[in-house]
Amino acid sequence: MTVLLQEADFKADDVIARHLDTGLRTGAVVSFVGLVRQDDDGSLRVMTLEHYPGMAQRTLENLENSARGRFDLNSLVILHRYGRLEPGDRIMMVATASAHRTEAFAAAEFLMDFLKTDAPFWKKEDRKQGGSWVDAKNSDDEKRGAWMA
Repeated sequence: MTVLLQEADFKADDVIARHLDTGLRTGAVVSFVGLVRQDDDGSLRVMTLEHYPGMAQRTLENLENSARGRFDLNSLVILHRYGRLEPGDRIMMVATASAHRTEAFAAAEFLMDFLKTDAPFWKKEDRKQGGSWVDAKNSDDEKRGAWMA
């Protein structure tokens, strides 16, 4: 299992080097790194991610198993941070390795679409005007739903 839950920052190249099979059978590595985005008005001060460690680990491991069952992958890694994050900080990454780019890209997109809806993380945004919890987006549910069709 290559699911990493951590408070510490990361460097994508280091994660790929340590956790992905980039041997001679791998023809494609696709990685996606999500960042804490500042809003247009510049009001976001900090985002705090909370989670239940055991639940989050199991959910992400189940997602990893789903991706491995659906796509022809040599390896993959899911990394998600928790704790206090500021705009510009890395919040998460997925990386997939496969013999062919089509599988690697599709698997990375699949993982992202399910992480946005299924991962048990709760985000609180603290802004100049005060704090609030982030609600799920219908567009994320629609993207996940497309994989179920």
